[in-house]
Amino acid sequence: MTGNVTFPEREPVDFVVIGSGAAGGIIAKELSTAGFDVVVFEQGPYRRAEDFTHDEYSVLFEDELLGGGPQLSGQTYREYEHEEATMPGLQPVRYAQTVGGSSVHFTGNFWRFRELDFNERSMLGPISGTNFADWPITYRELEPYYTRVDWEIGVSGEPGPNDSFRSKPFPMPPLPIKSSGVLLEKAAKKLGLTAQQEPHAILSQPFNGRSPCMHCGHCMWFGCEFGAKSSTLAAMIPLAEASGHCEIRDRSAVFGIETDESGRASEVMYYDKDGNERSQKAKAVIVSANGAETARLLLLSANEQHPDGLANSSGFVGRNLMFNAHSAVDGVFEHPLNDYRSVQVSKIIHDFYENDEQRGFYGGGGIDARPLWVTTPIIHAMMGMPPDVPKWGAAWKQEIAHNFTRQMSIIGSTTSLALDRNNITLHPENTDQWGRPALRLTYRDHDDDLSMARFLRDRSLELFDAAGAKKFWAHPVVPTNGGEHLLGTARMGDDPTSSVVDRYHRSHDVPNLFICDGSSFVTSGRGQPTMTIMALAFRAAEHIAAAARSNQI
Repeated sequence: MTGNVTFPEREPVDFVVIGSGAAGGIIAKELSTAGFDVVVFEQGPYRRAEDFTHDEYSVLFEDELLGGGPQLSGQTYREYEHEEATMPGLQPVRYAQTVGGSSVHFTGNFWRFRELDFNERSMLGPISGTNFADWPITYRELEPYYTRVDWEIGVSGEPGPNDSFRSKPFPMPPLPIKSSGVLLEKAAKKLGLTAQQEPHAILSQPFNGRSPCMHCGHCMWFGCEFGAKSSTLAAMIPLAEASGHCEIRDRSAVFGIETDESGRASEVMYYDKDGNERSQKAKAVIVSANGAETARLLLLSANEQHPDGLANSSGFVGRNLMFNAHSAVDGVFEHPLNDYRSVQVSKIIHDFYENDEQRGFYGGGGIDARPLWVTTPIIHAMMGMPPDVPKWGAAWKQEIAHNFTRQMSIIGSTTSLALDRNNITLHPENTDQWGRPALRLTYRDHDDDLSMARFLRDRSLELFDAAGAKKFWAHPVVPTNGGEHLLGTARMGDDPTSSVVDRYHRSHDVPNLFICDGSSFVTSGRGQPTMTIMALAFRAAEHIAAAARSNQI
């Protein structure tokens, strides 16, 4: 346990928040600064900015921020439900276990959703075999909370020609344009496309007492030792603790939510840092553990009143998992780019954001240019080499040395359709390091999502050609076996038979249980969900606080 306040376990606090990431960190700050007593559970440790390093082996191969990898998590993956799930070498569901959650190690690319992301089902009609649906809220309703993310979390950027309306300008100018951004813009102009500035949840100048980006190049996968990345660890948790109403209970793994005789959430069961079973009484519970762990916890909390899992009368808990499909094309240029420096992305193309019936399949997305593999020498050597280069020896070493300063990638990010077959369930045998039934992932991308990823791949090849790359090659677009964007597993909606929470994130089944994180999503957006998670969290906290004050929880 850490922080400046400790609450007794046998006396109910106003709120328990499970998870301290993009949603949980914001909700904890909002409720605690409003005067409510809040306990935040985080299964990972409380790391400060000075605890983060550029140790590539520890972070990338030992999964330091991910909790140690699949051997400890027990996670398994299968493509279809009739198959046996197996434990792959790379953890299927990837998220940071640390105070601040995955906002600590995310890249910081920060698109808003657009109006169409919230009502595509009405615009396009049904898509056979999917759970394609409209959100119960609109962009206009969420826009003020996007603006709060800009100004309270800290976002750098400038409006682009393809963006939706905003009620307030960015609080900080965009970060500098990199070589990859210059080349993407050059190629886009040749092809009649528009490359606009990438917004970042990274500070371009001092902001709210925090230091700006030092351009070290270790944004993706790494924590920020300068506090320039706008994680909830940097931007929200300090304010929550300073309120005197928030306790961060780190290294505490929740394994169940108890309900009382009236069916209300009453107690949160957890393992402390020493593995002891403990519990915290609460007047209300907010689950913000991420789109995989939230579903697992609700399923783990099954009881006589809720035999299929807590808040699961609809059967939608764990279903409709969405990852966002991607494509990747690499290219090498004649002159050094030195793209490994600074943030990942500086320019994006959103000309293909909207669905286009002429393509013959559903979907839309964005294209960006970034270092990707040349973020670190180890990853570049292992994964960033052209397919015609030997995997070892003098020629391999020569290619590494030549390409590292001259190489960049063009990435396509697109949709994921909501499907019953893509889901989170409990493994019947595997357990994690705390002894909880392990998470089992069943997932195969919809054919339209793969088609859209291939479409963006082909456009990326054209962009490399237009940019004058000396050599470029595409990675195959294949069904994913895991990912970081964990969306849709406890979706919001007005109909309790086809959603888990209402438009204000209150569970349809349990009146004092709220769920807010990527699991609340109804559609996936086009590849960058974190800003929308944060906007939803500000909005949810506002409604939860108002309900609590009026004794409606």
